[in-house]
Amino acid sequence: MNNLTKQDIMNLVVEEDVEFIRLQFTDIFGNLKNVAVTSSQLERALNNECMFDGSSIEGFTGRVESDMYLYPDLNTMTIFPWRPQQGRVARLICDIYRPNGTPFEGDPRYILKKAIREAADMGYTFDVGPECEFFLFDMDENGAPTTHTREQAGYFDMGTVDFGENARRDMILTLEEMGFTVESSHHGKAPAQHEIDFQYGEALRVADDIMTFKLTVKTIAKRHGLHATFMPKPKFGVTGSGMHINMSLNRDGENIFGDASDKNGLSREAYYFIGGIMKHLKGMTAITNPLVNSYKRLVPGYDAPVHIAWSIGNRSPLIRVPATDSRHARIELRNPDPCTNPYLALAVCLRAGLDGIRNHIMPPESVDKNIQEMSREDVQREGIESIPATLLDALNELEKDPLVMETLGDHVTRNYVRAKREEWKEYISDVSEWEIGRYLLNC
Repeated sequence: MNNLTKQDIMNLVVEEDVEFIRLQFTDIFGNLKNVAVTSSQLERALNNECMFDGSSIEGFTGRVESDMYLYPDLNTMTIFPWRPQQGRVARLICDIYRPNGTPFEGDPRYILKKAIREAADMGYTFDVGPECEFFLFDMDENGAPTTHTREQAGYFDMGTVDFGENARRDMILTLEEMGFTVESSHHGKAPAQHEIDFQYGEALRVADDIMTFKLTVKTIAKRHGLHATFMPKPKFGVTGSGMHINMSLNRDGENIFGDASDKNGLSREAYYFIGGIMKHLKGMTAITNPLVNSYKRLVPGYDAPVHIAWSIGNRSPLIRVPATDSRHARIELRNPDPCTNPYLALAVCLRAGLDGIRNHIMPPESVDKNIQEMSREDVQREGIESIPATLLDALNELEKDPLVMETLGDHVTRNYVRAKREEWKEYISDVSEWEIGRYLLNC
């Protein structure tokens, strides 16, 4: 739905018997939040009069300036198909404003909008397509999530061994009822792992869709007695879950990343965009891979990238250029995981790429062999750098990158880094089951 008016929304609520409207927003850590109002309060919500306490949202505001206002984006109106048909539930995604009518600088959606405006000033629109992976695990007799599964299916396997196929089917039908165009779905490489890919589109809409997608997947999984998790590496010894991001720039409706005369089918802007991302990748990683657990996926041997390199078709480097005709040229960034805040992730990707275009940053030569099979000496000889190995390393790199910090803004940078450093401290001070098993008897 596009270009909806307030009256359109109010008419839809009456026609569809909507009784509750959830006003949704996303915090700086990628957590979906909401305030619910009844239909009797809809007009007040549409007039941007709904307020909440920003000091109760981690990373937002302190007690002194805690009042925040929700400004609904009318074009995000969606009815939840899984709720009752009488007294239905809908949602509106909101931007966050201060009481003086200025956008809140800590709103991740605002940060992405700023990056998109910068691209527009250069004559570009930014299109992206995510590839979202997740696991479907059993729940215990009390309804608590586990990491157990009875299935042993692998990549592209079918229903006889894919016990999550029916749940995945219902997820797709529900998503399509909500306006998604689902392009494909399949079982992942690990037992209980799944992937659903939806349509490429404009960056802000896709970021909104990622948040809606995750909510929908979790909701439908629960109806099947399963727990859906987007945790990057929930089990040792199997492939983790990524969220590869396919990206391209358009000018006047035309994809500018393609050039049929180039040996790789890429334009000069595409090379520069790759160069910009490679330059800023280390500083971006704490955003694209935001958890301690994220870095347990980014290890050799499990199809996740470890080195900062690019290639045509080759799936081992960080950036892959999929084989396609020049009209549909795109680049695929392979390190992000589905726990990233999509607004912040797309903002840093876009601004890094634009920096590459502005400053004509050419990437190094492509690496057209399996990097993970190269020796350490060969990797060093070719000058190939590595992705940060831990969350702490990534946070240190973020604070060295002025462009990434500028993209996030002072407010988000300060609060995000503080919270993530606390997360790291908790992790290194915790005594894990691995440590108990390894040292309790032997020390």
